Amino acid sequence: MAWSSRGRPSNAPASFINLCQPTVTSRPPSGRDWVHELKHDGYRLQVHVRDGRVRLYTMNGADWPKRYPLIIEGAARIEGSAIFDAEADWLDSDLVADFEALHSRANGERASACAFDLLMFNDDDLRRRPCFARSCVGRANGIQYVGHAAGVWAGLFEAVGKLGLEGLS
Repeated sequence: MAWSSRGRPSNAPASFINLCQPTVTSRPPSGRDWVHELKHDGYRLQVHVRDGRVRLYTMNGADWPKRYPLIIEGAARIEGSAIFDAEADWLDSDLVADFEALHSRANGERASACAFDLLMFNDDDLRRRPCFARSCVGRANGIQYVGHAAGVWAGLFEAVGKLGLEGLS
């Protein structure tokens, strides 16, 4: 996937950060300046934390305050303030993401977040730092950090296809 940018959604709060959006390509970009991560089959979220209060925003800026209680509970444990980019996923018994199950509001209480980019931490804007320096969300109940792979996209791309996963980003 390649990345494209778009304007800030009109219904988004002032603290909402415009994010690049993946686009479908037949081959991922390569070179030493590119990193890749697994593309999860879920809903993209921007998670905002401030003093134990958590807000979940969709990529279109919609506020989902109670949709994913496990994610909210995990994010509330972050001390101070943070904004991170994540994807809400619902995993079946084989730990495979199931978008159809996630789509049902009846399953929202079991959704977890795969956090892949820490954008702000304690009011410090981290977006100009290298992505490897922005990976300090860590792991909490309901939230797991997704690692990046640098320089090995070809093998990773093939493995993703064999496993039937959605792709790379």
